[in-house]
Amino acid sequence: MKYLLDVNALVAFGHTQHQFHIRVAKWAAGLATNDIPKFATSSITELGFVRVMSQAYNVGVAQSQALLKGLKASKRYDFAFLPDDHDATKLPSWVARAKDTTDGHLSELAKANTYILATLDEKIPNSFLIPQ
Repeated sequence: MKYLLDVNALVAFGHTQHQFHIRVAKWAAGLATNDIPKFATSSITELGFVRVMSQAYNVGVAQSQALLKGLKASKRYDFAFLPDDHDATKLPSWVARAKDTTDGHLSELAKANTYILATLDEKIPNSFLIPQ
C-alpha cells in the first residue's frame, strides 16, 4: 500500500512534540517491519507542514523545511513527491463545505496516483485512518 500523508499526519510524523507523533510513528514503524513503507507528499501537504510548524510550534520556515527534508531523506521510508495537476473541478462529490475542499482534493490526488490518503481525521471518505 502507498500512502499520501495529509497535513496533520505529516506534521505528527515529523514533529516529536505533536500530540499524535507516537501514534503516527508507531504506525509507520509497524509498516517498516514488513517492507520499506511508501509515503508521499504534495505541494499542499508540504506547504501545510511548513505553515503549521511555523504558526503552531514557533519553528521558523527554514527549520521547518529542514525537518521535512530530513524526514523525507530517511532510509527507513520511501518518500515520493506527487506533482499536483488537479484543479477545483476534480473534487469528489462528497465535498459540500468549504472546510472539506483540501481533504477532497488530496483524496483525489492520492487516488489518481494509486495512493490512499492517510489521515488522523475520521471523517474523510475513502481514506486510511491511522490507527491508535
